[in-house]
Amino acid sequence: MTDPGCIFCGIAAGTAPAHRIAEDDRVVAFLDLFPAAEGHTLIIPRVHAENLYEAGEEDLAAVAVWSRRIAHAIRRALAPDGLGVFQLNGSAAGQTVFHYHMHLIPRRAGTPLALHGRRRGEEAELASVAERIRKVLARETPASA
Repeated sequence: MTDPGCIFCGIAAGTAPAHRIAEDDRVVAFLDLFPAAEGHTLIIPRVHAENLYEAGEEDLAAVAVWSRRIAHAIRRALAPDGLGVFQLNGSAAGQTVFHYHMHLIPRRAGTPLALHGRRRGEEAELASVAERIRKVLARETPASA
């Protein structure tokens, strides 16, 4: 199931551009176009669900598994001091795209916490960061994943 008006459904279908990190038959991971930090990654199920309450258990499990794999790759590729893992449900919680997704936000000591960036990332920089994370992920993810 997809929502034709949903940008994340477009990314999952390949009709909207994104700096993809990883994907399989259930999940797509890509860089946030308005990153709160270098390497800010979003992991979404391909099946449209507005939030945690609507997402299927298998999709939730797949997002969690890929979140962990990608978190390891971010740590090795970018060497952040920490990593924030966030999932927001509803506008009151800060959700801005109403398709279930997980945020992985690399953190540097002393920087203010932000869940959403204020400016669009530079295309060349996003492409470079995505490639760095993909290379680490390709070395460390089993072929059966």
